[in-house]
Amino acid sequence: MPAKCIMIQGTASNAGKSFIATGLCRLLYQEGFKVAPYKSQNMALNSYVTLSGGEIGRAQGVQAEAAGITATVEMNPILLKPKEGMVAQVIVLGKPLADMSAGEYRDNYVSIGIEVVRETLAKLREEYEILVIEGAGSPAEINLRDRDIANMTVAFLAEAPVILVADIDRGGSFASIIGTLELLTTSERQMVAGFIINKFRGDESILKPGLDYLEERTGLPVLGVIPYIKDPGIEEEDSVALQDKKKQRKSTGVLDIAVIRLPLISNYTDFNPLEIEADVNLRYVESREDLGAPDAVIIPGTKSTTGDLHFLHTSGLVEKIMELSFRGTPVVGVCGGFQMLGEDLHDPEGTESRAFPVTRGLGLLPISTTFVPAKITRQVKARISAHAAWGDCANLELEGYEIRHGQSNAPAGVPCIRTYASAGSAGEIIGVASPELPVMGTYLHNIFHNDLFRRRWLNTLRLRKGLPPLGEDHGRLEMQKHREESYDNLASLLRKHLDLQRLYGIMGIAKI
Repeated sequence: MPAKCIMIQGTASNAGKSFIATGLCRLLYQEGFKVAPYKSQNMALNSYVTLSGGEIGRAQGVQAEAAGITATVEMNPILLKPKEGMVAQVIVLGKPLADMSAGEYRDNYVSIGIEVVRETLAKLREEYEILVIEGAGSPAEINLRDRDIANMTVAFLAEAPVILVADIDRGGSFASIIGTLELLTTSERQMVAGFIINKFRGDESILKPGLDYLEERTGLPVLGVIPYIKDPGIEEEDSVALQDKKKQRKSTGVLDIAVIRLPLISNYTDFNPLEIEADVNLRYVESREDLGAPDAVIIPGTKSTTGDLHFLHTSGLVEKIMELSFRGTPVVGVCGGFQMLGEDLHDPEGTESRAFPVTRGLGLLPISTTFVPAKITRQVKARISAHAAWGDCANLELEGYEIRHGQSNAPAGVPCIRTYASAGSAGEIIGVASPELPVMGTYLHNIFHNDLFRRRWLNTLRLRKGLPPLGEDHGRLEMQKHREESYDNLASLLRKHLDLQRLYGIMGIAKI
């Protein structure tokens, strides 16, 4: 029997669709169901690499983890990664297809993409008991309706009742719900089975007259009011969430770490573990004035290394970062940030940007990078070399993943991070440290998810400030345990605040 389906759509982007879908994946997994996530089309710069080396949206990787399964490319068959100039890289079933403008995508690919959606939905429905399907943006974008393959079209294909989520913290949630329904066609409205009010602060009894009106006006139930959670511990896929991070930033940590907020920043989930550490104040900065005098600077990944490096040059951030580095402030580059720290970057085929065929880097690491059309996406294990430049992090084993077009060359003998070698091979260099300055870079995403590496690196910052190091075992944050606890806490939150019996009835399932 094909899997039962439930679809979570939102009245707007960042309403909490991923948050609710992740919680439902964990909750249904706890109930004993074989459940999987699905999002037909995703636009995000935070991505995830599957075991097979396919690239999907970060949210579906997280949701699969919450569901206790291994993520596959079918769970997000189409991923759009924005680039410069209103162009996006179109990734289909985990592999890059082409760069397309919005018009090219809608005119030339959507009719093909819908077949990919149909096939992947059918495959997953045969493999699982329940699919938790996430929509994209809003289903009420009437100018996009004829080519929208992420919302109501998917609901029809999956025979999935739709739960509409509204973010009450931003205001206008009742109007957004009713307005969304008004803009749907009759058949689309019939797919909507209920509402969830998300991010509520305060006394729910004050909200009750609005809920009663909403149910009376629409004839549909409010399935729950989910309270505002400052930090649910769930990784985001959308850069919109970075604005919320600025508002929520704590200032109690003794270590001030600044991440450069690049225009096309990607995979900033790399730094979530630092954000959670009690002794760290992590902040995202966009100007040399905001950068100040942090204890460390991180240049993150980006979808356009050369374009964002140009931004660093024109904004004056390059000079400021160089000044801090020469004064002894540690600088770390991840993926695109690693490439920027090198001597130069070459893009002969316009793989990242045709505007910058050759760009000078910061020259803080002895590497040179050339971009090629072939994309590397893989999960990897690696080891840091024994060189003294790595300090207490020397010889550590690491796990993470790579997503890159660049190939970087480094001279022999450089302090490096190498992938595990195959028989007769020395392993590939995927990270380099400077022998003179506290500067390092790597292609390894999730490097700070490695608990021992993270604590030892933070302890070097503490020692630079004259602070005692923290023990590596006592009170140490374990990221995998933290993620599992976050999924369980989210499921508990939904159990408490959702009418599950009604939801199960809508889904057509019986609670075990």
